[in-house]
Amino acid sequence: MPIKMKKQLHIRNIKHRKKMDEYLKTERSQHWREELRKSAKNAQRVKTERVIMPEQDPIARATNNKEVNLGLDSEQAKAEAFRCIDCPDPTCINGCPVNVNIPKFIKQIEAGLFFDAAKTLKDTNTLPAVCGRVCPQEVQCELTCYYTQKLKKPAVAIGYLERFAADYERLSGKVSMPKVAKSNGIKVAVVGSGPAGLAAAGDLVKYGYEVTIFEALHEIGGVLKYGIPEFRLPNIIVDFEIENLRRMGVKIETNFLVGKTCNFDALRAEGYKAFFIGSGAGLPNFMNIPGENYIGVFSANEYLTRVNLMDAANADCDTPVMLGKNVAVIGGGNTAMDSVRTAKRLGAQRAMIVYRRSMDEMPARIEEIHHAQAEGIEFMCLHNPVEYHANENGRVNKMIVQKMELGEPDDSGRRRPVVIKGSEFPIDVDMVVVSIGVSPNPLIAQLLPTLQTTRWGTLIVDETTMQTSIPDLFAGGDIVRGGATVILAMGDGRRAAKGINEYLQKLSVHLQIKRIYNC
Repeated sequence: MPIKMKKQLHIRNIKHRKKMDEYLKTERSQHWREELRKSAKNAQRVKTERVIMPEQDPIARATNNKEVNLGLDSEQAKAEAFRCIDCPDPTCINGCPVNVNIPKFIKQIEAGLFFDAAKTLKDTNTLPAVCGRVCPQEVQCELTCYYTQKLKKPAVAIGYLERFAADYERLSGKVSMPKVAKSNGIKVAVVGSGPAGLAAAGDLVKYGYEVTIFEALHEIGGVLKYGIPEFRLPNIIVDFEIENLRRMGVKIETNFLVGKTCNFDALRAEGYKAFFIGSGAGLPNFMNIPGENYIGVFSANEYLTRVNLMDAANADCDTPVMLGKNVAVIGGGNTAMDSVRTAKRLGAQRAMIVYRRSMDEMPARIEEIHHAQAEGIEFMCLHNPVEYHANENGRVNKMIVQKMELGEPDDSGRRRPVVIKGSEFPIDVDMVVVSIGVSPNPLIAQLLPTLQTTRWGTLIVDETTMQTSIPDLFAGGDIVRGGATVILAMGDGRRAAKGINEYLQKLSVHLQIKRIYNC
């Protein structure tokens, strides 16, 4: 980034921060917040233990697809909200990619203002019920919480409280809608209905744009639907959030693959003035080791999509998925946890994670790891497959793994796995799911030769506006990051919506000047 542009970005960030500080100070000084702070001393608040999330019994849940976490009741939620000391400098907000006013909604819960808490969340978060379930709060808002930073105690359970407020409103049937500006008649297209696209659409329609989401699949929700199992994120939750977007005025077209069904020039001809590309990273990575093409070796993308979206676990469906008794999942991220826990629920007698680093380096959420362990998932850390064998019918029946040890840290900051020579040994398997990352589908880049990409195929964007090298195209989420969390993708979508609004406003001024001077 040029030095001049860096300076401009720095100045813009300072101005934004000052404006945000003034807003938070004004909000905190409201009478009801002051009275709530006076109602109990901080010493009493910090002595209160963090609430424990109720959950299904591990043995029972390993045989069903119902949601594992059961949610807080109102008394538990108010007790947890009581722990928040309503800091003058709420560092928790710094850890939230979509800048939720965290102290405000938490104090509203403490005061019993549950509907108001839900409204506060929806001011900046299009999908609060989703984020309350799947966002890694422990490395974001809860990591920057005063309890974590200063007291070295468990953080306020921000994620649990977010879920509570969103669920309370949903279950009440009294759902509020965010304010939407009057339509300005300007059409904007959103490509992909994952978290980045949904967040962008939600903010764009608030600005007054006529927004249409184009989704390649037959279901809306992207990775929220095809990638995350029901036991972690029920589809009813995703459908509810999407229906709210429809009520706000967002239009949605399914079975529409931009670039094949219709290209960008054709959409421009239909009047679309700007585009947000949030088509994700659906191209699975493989290890390129011998035997990966044997029957029974899946990518996590295919495996989860078929189970979650196509009902492939049902033997009566058109394309039932293969069921394994000895299932190995390669990888240590959340997708790997989703895959191995799905296999367990589909009858696997031995379901194992094979990961080349140690448990400490595993990128999956701590909660997901603990849930998997409680459900009987086996963890083979510091192991890595090098080859697969198959029976006479070509179905995988054995995996050769080698032992690893940790060396010096690599570019990611994690200690590099080093092969222990001569440590190879076989493991019986009848199904393998490879979950070692994803890359963007190259279709968009192939269609647009002037679109700048990285060597990994991700799109290059301005970090502030999310604008690509093509002025009317903006992008965010996995197609830019190459694989990230739901909330980071949503943060991209929100920044892009702001960038698109600024771009279209400047374009409108430019066109007005041209008309005035007839040039």
